[in-house]
Amino acid sequence: MKKRVALITGAMGGLGTALCRRLHADGFTVIATHSPGNTTREGWLAARRDEGVTVRACELDVSNGNACDAVVRRLLEEVGAIDVLVNNAGITRDRSLRKMSAEDWHAVLGTNLDSVFNMTRPVLETMTGRGWGRIINISSVNGQRGAFGQCNYAAAKAGMHGFTKSLALEVARHGVTVNTVSPGYLDTSMVRHMPQEVLRDRILPQIPVGRLGKPEEVAGLVAFLASEAGGYVTGANIAMNGGQHMY
Repeated sequence: MKKRVALITGAMGGLGTALCRRLHADGFTVIATHSPGNTTREGWLAARRDEGVTVRACELDVSNGNACDAVVRRLLEEVGAIDVLVNNAGITRDRSLRKMSAEDWHAVLGTNLDSVFNMTRPVLETMTGRGWGRIINISSVNGQRGAFGQCNYAAAKAGMHGFTKSLALEVARHGVTVNTVSPGYLDTSMVRHMPQEVLRDRILPQIPVGRLGKPEEVAGLVAFLASEAGGYVTGANIAMNGGQHMY
């Protein structure tokens, strides 16, 4: 049987790397998108090759709908189908709302939420036509509980799940599932570079399991949702935050 294809946006960060590794290990052909300003592409690809992980890299501004349409159209011509889409791209521009510029707002909403529309719409027709597909949207614990200085980020991440629920209703009868995964704080370079007193005194005490999450743990959940075994899960928002927020 032809290998299924997984397209992962924002794939060269800590969680994105774990997603690429896991889906490759599960037998997927993996296509990884990265932002046009990414300067670490070649080093990242070399590191994956050293691990034995074959990944195809694709430069893409996911906030640009026309660019997404063009890239997906080209990929479909080359690989035939995109079976799994993981909407993982995201940025932060944290400020209190009184200090937040319109640019800060639109940049985060464009990358974190508009991108979900921009990437999902062009892959949907082939998924529904083939009667099989998986769309997995990576949200955040802060989309459910809010966070000081993150009105833009929390709004985008909460909006992702509204998108998930509505689309899940539209495509369930076509064999396509749509789900949200909402991680908490993960052990990635971005979190490790936070001020240690903030991490030690404010964040870790809020997490009942007493530690940061591992990107590989989230990747394991995504792999399940992307599998045949995950076919009865749709419209769900699955929290993976060590008990930091229960709802």
